[in-house]
Amino acid sequence: MTTPCIIRAALPSDEPVWQELWRRYCDFYGTRLDDEVTRRTWNRILDPDSAVMCIVAEVEGRVVGFAHCVVHENTWETRAVCYLEDLFVARDARGRGIGGALIEWLRNAMRAEGWARLYWMTKADNAQARRVYDRFAQADGFVRYVIRQT
Repeated sequence: MTTPCIIRAALPSDEPVWQELWRRYCDFYGTRLDDEVTRRTWNRILDPDSAVMCIVAEVEGRVVGFAHCVVHENTWETRAVCYLEDLFVARDARGRGIGGALIEWLRNAMRAEGWARLYWMTKADNAQARRVYDRFAQADGFVRYVIRQT
């Protein structure tokens, strides 16, 4: 079942609901971020000069999901690419096509803005999200490595 929703850029007035959804997203991944990271993320979302952007899904006047993206240059194409870093839909709004609507909005933005590609990753065992993602693209088999500063 698909629920009609409005996909739009995050607005300053969205901060309280974004904060709650962001907390739930971090809980889903079992991570805790310093408050400063969350504040800085929100400030970058609202900064028109930042490469970080956030779109939200609104259903009947309520924000129920978000997608965070970073548009950046790369070494494999001459055009910028868009990395979909975070996508989250509130539990009570899942299964209604909202995650797919967020990705479809980004796919349309990719065409309109001339990005070479839109890409993202998820945990291998995130079966519910992968069912949505598989409708748009297939996993490419790359393995991610991370080095953290200690």
